[in-house]
Amino acid sequence: MSGSLEGRVAVVTGASRGIGRATAIELAQAGARVFAAARNRDRLEELQAQVRKEGNDLQAVACDVSVEAEVERLFDAADRAGGATILVCSAGVLRKAPFEEISLVDWRAVLDVNLTGMFLCCRRAFQSMKPLGGGGIVTMSSLSGVYAVEKFPGLVAYNVSKYGVIGLTEGVAVEGRPYGISAVCLSPGAVDTQMLRDAGNDLRPGLQPEHVAELILRLLESPMRSFSGANIPLFSNEP
Repeated sequence: MSGSLEGRVAVVTGASRGIGRATAIELAQAGARVFAAARNRDRLEELQAQVRKEGNDLQAVACDVSVEAEVERLFDAADRAGGATILVCSAGVLRKAPFEEISLVDWRAVLDVNLTGMFLCCRRAFQSMKPLGGGGIVTMSSLSGVYAVEKFPGLVAYNVSKYGVIGLTEGVAVEGRPYGISAVCLSPGAVDTQMLRDAGNDLRPGLQPEHVAELILRLLESPMRSFSGANIPLFSNEP
């Protein structure tokens, strides 16, 4: 599927802030019927009010993507609107600790959201898209998950989760090809988000969430089938 996004049903996770929020706004402005998901209900409701005030369509759905039943509830809501043919997986968490001090609780918290949560969303989206004739999935990794790019201490769990996202996207692309389901991964560097500040690496952001959201919109409007399975690293646009 490609072309106009008018009337298409889109699910965006991690929509309460950062790239997810910016993407939900872009998709709604492009005419999509957006189901915006995150754990923070208050921020989601603020987003819903803002988007609807502009005359666009967005439904806030509180959802922890690491909980299968909540993911099912999110996509059931989208199915009642006709079924999602767009998924943008932007939910993510970061827990920073030296490697020898990483607790199993923190390790699991990061992998559960960043990788297992993405698996749950992609699997459920696949189930909705297949009978509808296809769809487009955009996943968010990071330069932290890209081979031969500089890594920073304290982020082992985060890095591992982001490597996994790239492999997951490749697998979805392979299995989705016969059904018109395309999947593309984006791996941004330093984006001006709370997560970057939480990383505490004194990195100067070279990208704004809106920059990434605009690219996601263009990808979803394009014939994604031709580059399904690709991972696209995004470096700073600063001189």
